[in-house]
Amino acid sequence: MSSKQEIMDDQRFRRVSKDPRFWEMPEKERKVKIDKRFRAMFHDKKFKLNYAVDKRGRPISHSTTEDLKRFYDLSDSDSDLSDEESKILSQKKAKQKKKQTKKEAKSIEKPI
Repeated sequence: MSSKQEIMDDQRFRRVSKDPRFWEMPEKERKVKIDKRFRAMFHDKKFKLNYAVDKRGRPISHSTTEDLKRFYDLSDSDSDLSDEESKILSQKKAKQKKKQTKKEAKSIEKPI
């Protein structure tokens, strides 16, 4: 077989190496950026299908969530915000639980 260098030296294929239509796409541009509204798509059971065999009948261990992760990318800014939001929400919930326990303790101490 001839090497890639020999093919690029050939006059017939020289324009292919300079034509942007045939360039490899950068990995950052390959994946479609998805915002936080669609992040449930990666975790929801409705979007998860497990395949036992491929189209030729061979056994595989592959799920559609792997395909989703391969083709789609959560936007970084939104995912960072969602992490921060989840931390803030958990802190607020913890504060509310503390307030509820204090109110319950006061109501137990002073019967009405």
